[in-house]
Amino acid sequence: MEHRVGKRGVAGFLSERMLRTAAMVSHGNRAADIGCDHAYTAIYLVEQGIAPRVVAMDVNEGPLARAKDNVEKFGMEEKISLRLSDGLTALLPGEADTLLIAGMGGPLMERILSAFPETVAAATELVLQPQSETASLRRFLHGIGFRIAEEDMLSEDGKYYVILRAEHGKETEWTDEEYLYGKRFKKQAYSVLQEFLAEEYRKGLEVLKGLEHAGTEKAGRRREELLQRLRQNEAAKERLFGKVVAYGEHGNGNNEERGT
Repeated sequence: MEHRVGKRGVAGFLSERMLRTAAMVSHGNRAADIGCDHAYTAIYLVEQGIAPRVVAMDVNEGPLARAKDNVEKFGMEEKISLRLSDGLTALLPGEADTLLIAGMGGPLMERILSAFPETVAAATELVLQPQSETASLRRFLHGIGFRIAEEDMLSEDGKYYVILRAEHGKETEWTDEEYLYGKRFKKQAYSVLQEFLAEEYRKGLEVLKGLEHAGTEKAGRRREELLQRLRQNEAAKERLFGKVVAYGEHGNGNNEERGT
C-alpha cells in the first residue's frame, strides 16, 4: 500500500478502509485494537483526539515489535499500551469502552468475542470490519445482546468492505435479507451498496446461466441456492432503492427496474 504523501501525521499510512473503521469509534471512548499489527490505527485514534487511550494488542511478537517502534516514533508511549495477546486474553473487563477488530474473518471475530463474555459485556460498543461471513456476524451480535447501531460500506482495490458499530440493546429480529445485506448504513455508503448489489446480481446471473444445462444433483442444489440469493438481492434493492421486478417475472430471466 502506498503511503499518502501530503497528509499530516499517521493518516497517510492507513488505507481508506482503516480510516473509515477508526471513524466509527465514538469520540471520548477508551479503545482496544485487537490485532493491532503496526499500531497505525491506535496512533490515529489518539492523534485525532478520538480516543484518550488505546490498548493495542497482537497475538504475534513481530507485529508488536513494529507497533512499539511506531508508537515511540509518534511519541504515544503514555497513551498507547502495547500487549502480546491472543484475542482479548490480555484485556481486563472495563479497560476499554470500544473493542475494535478489523481485517479478520467473521467467524474468527465471533470466536474472539465469545471467549471473553465479561470483557465484551463491559465494553459499550464494538467496531468490527469483517473480511467474510458478515451476515453470520450480524446474527451473532444480536445473539449476545448487541444491536447494530451503524454500518458503513466502501469499495477499495476491487473489493467491498462492510464496517459495523454495535452497542448494547435489543431489537426485533432482522429478516434473512437484512442480515445478509445490512439495514443501518451511513448515507455515504448507499451508492457503494447499490453498486455491490448490481455487481452481485450480474455475477449471479452469469453463474446461473452456466448451470442451465448441468444435470447433476450438485448443480441443481447450487442453482436453487443462487435463485434464493438473487431473490434476496432483489428484496434488498426494493427495500433500499425502490420497486424492482423479481427474477424470472418477465419469462426471459432478465431483471428490469420499474420507475421509482
